[in-house]
Amino acid sequence: MRLRALMRKEGLQILRDPSAIAIAFVLPVLLLLLFGYGVSLDARHVPLAVVVERASPLTESFVSGLRGSAQFAPRELADMRAARQALAAGQVRAIVHLRGDFARRALDGRGADVGVWVDGVDANTARIVQGYLRGMWHDWLQQLAQARATKLREPVRVDDRVWFNPALRSRDFLVPGLVAVIMTLIGALLTALVVAREWERGTMEALMATPVSMDEILLGKLLPYFMLGMGGMLLSVAMARWMFLVPLRGSLWLLVACSALFLLAALGMGLLISTLAKSQFVVAQVAVIATFLPAFILSGFIFDIGSMPQAVRVLSHVVAARYFVSILHTLFLAGDIPGVLLGNSAALALMALVFVGVARLRTRKGLD
Repeated sequence: MRLRALMRKEGLQILRDPSAIAIAFVLPVLLLLLFGYGVSLDARHVPLAVVVERASPLTESFVSGLRGSAQFAPRELADMRAARQALAAGQVRAIVHLRGDFARRALDGRGADVGVWVDGVDANTARIVQGYLRGMWHDWLQQLAQARATKLREPVRVDDRVWFNPALRSRDFLVPGLVAVIMTLIGALLTALVVAREWERGTMEALMATPVSMDEILLGKLLPYFMLGMGGMLLSVAMARWMFLVPLRGSLWLLVACSALFLLAALGMGLLISTLAKSQFVVAQVAVIATFLPAFILSGFIFDIGSMPQAVRVLSHVVAARYFVSILHTLFLAGDIPGVLLGNSAALALMALVFVGVARLRTRKGLD
């Protein structure tokens, strides 16, 4: 009865507090819209300078391939001097130079060279543009060989296949990982703020004066925000699936179970942070630094953990979101892979036990 009364009291507080509803339901929608539509790791319509020294049917064929590509927005310039100026001014991201002997060398079999200059300020985009240009050059050579009824000579023939995300849409990678960031905010930040707010308002002292035990107080706070967090998770998954058309190839029930484990870990982190201070301002700063930033940077949500220095990779193992992001990417894009799900779920269960247990040990029913 006492636990039910505490949960009812917490539920009424949630309904009367617009900030809690905003963090649980409005913030996920805003973040998903921002990352789903506004953030992209794809290279599309890259401005490209094309310099053709001597026009011919072959050069026109090559440039037409650039024009028809969704990756490039070619812009023909008169000479290399103008192209270099455009590259230096940031008007184009790369230059394609077809020399005057391009057609003759392509037809007599000596091999026609294509000069390529790429703006390397953004190294990631530069590598993507290089890869696109190489792929297009190879496709054009194959079309030329078919038109001349000859076989394209390749010392090594690469037959590549893209698994799990064949369309190479960065949205399919970003949106599932964003669910982990959203649940970190709901679980850790919201719980820590709520407990600190009770200390500031004096309602926690009133609770301490009642016959309820500390375990009942903690459960009375955990369970309502657990349900709130699961509601935010289901909203995020629904938006990912039907608004952004991200495939869900794994089991929905496994996703719910793994999300529950991660949410327990996040709630435990929030309770633990709330034991460090009784000020909402201090708690918010600690929660952002200790939970949100690691979930954003060290979880694999955007940045590849394998590319990080060894010390940072070791540090990422204490970030709960790292394991949940791996689970999300697997369930959404690959399916039910036991080797991935079991290990990461076990890590989440262990972290949930540790965070909730330490928070309980540090919480005392007293005013000091």
